[in-house]
Amino acid sequence: MCRVVGRRSKGKKEKPPETEDPDEDAVLEGLDEESEMDDNEVKPSADESPQDEMSIEERAEKMKAAAKMVVKTCMDIRRGENVLVVCDPSTSEIGQALHEAASKISDRTLLIIMPKGRHHGEEPPRPVANLMRQQQVVLAPTKFSLTHTKARIHASKDGARIATMPGMTIKLFTEGGMSADFSKIRDLIAELGGILRRKREVHITSESGTDVTFEVDWKKWNKEDSGICNRPQMVTNLPAGKVFTNPKNGTMNGTIVVDGSCDADILSEPLTLTIEEGIVIDVKGGSAAANIRQSFGEVAKKLRSREQDLLWTVAEAGFGVNPNARLLGNLLEDEKVLGTFYFSIGDSASLPAPATGKRVTGVLKAPTVEIGSETLIDNGQFMISDDE
Repeated sequence: MCRVVGRRSKGKKEKPPETEDPDEDAVLEGLDEESEMDDNEVKPSADESPQDEMSIEERAEKMKAAAKMVVKTCMDIRRGENVLVVCDPSTSEIGQALHEAASKISDRTLLIIMPKGRHHGEEPPRPVANLMRQQQVVLAPTKFSLTHTKARIHASKDGARIATMPGMTIKLFTEGGMSADFSKIRDLIAELGGILRRKREVHITSESGTDVTFEVDWKKWNKEDSGICNRPQMVTNLPAGKVFTNPKNGTMNGTIVVDGSCDADILSEPLTLTIEEGIVIDVKGGSAAANIRQSFGEVAKKLRSREQDLLWTVAEAGFGVNPNARLLGNLLEDEKVLGTFYFSIGDSASLPAPATGKRVTGVLKAPTVEIGSETLIDNGQFMISDDE
């Protein structure tokens, strides 16, 4: 069941918004059931290790500052806007901080705690999806990403500006990439737009053994992940700070050596991918490679033969531009680290439902990146300054 905290109206008893959808009415009735929630569902995330524990006062202050930055700087929430905060039991403390910060600006702020999903890209419950479509602003700190869901896409089409925060923890929320100056990151990304213009060829190398080339449509570089999400239909991922695109189908060839992190792990042994015409044909690298082969193999069994190859498509490529982000073994922050490059395999738009959300992302920690005749990154050193 989804738990709803409700929109707060100053001086009045909290009251859910009117709706004609019976499923939404059922969810909103959760207001009367708050006291029945399991205590375990509102505890801080288990992802926080003992050595990272903060005092109650320090935690409260850092959470308050981070939430204020999100609602004011990143989202530019305005008085009277409909704001929805979607979280799950593992991120409820972050959701509550965002709800409190947003409520100080708009009295039409709603917090909903939905059941924790099972994987990235899983659709939220239908009542949650319907509520997302009624908002000007949606904040989604959840264990698994809502970015590539139909619910998020439909809400965006209806005008919402949305920030997703998959895998967010207290530590990630209050330190590192989230402490960056997102206005500067926005300016840097804008400058990169001119550098990427009319350049088609991309060549990535590294001392670890990466040597791969591919083509891109220069018009399709996504340059919106700056953390500034202040216009209708904009989408950002927090902490923000990356520029990315989809390699042209069939153009990627060579070897990728992932030596930074792979999804939720810092690699103890490099992961080597052999690419032919945009498809991964071989994966080597100890237990990480074995796990990828096994998990992708299980999904492939549910697909037709031609679709099985497409599952191994290198679907996304991009580089980080956040100077405060750190390589932690957490995808949310790893792919934003300044001077890194990442590749994502799987979750192609041409694949059917059984493969939806099946994606693995590997980060190269010190690559050399040449785009056209421009060297953008030299052995992990970003060559474009974000200074004035």
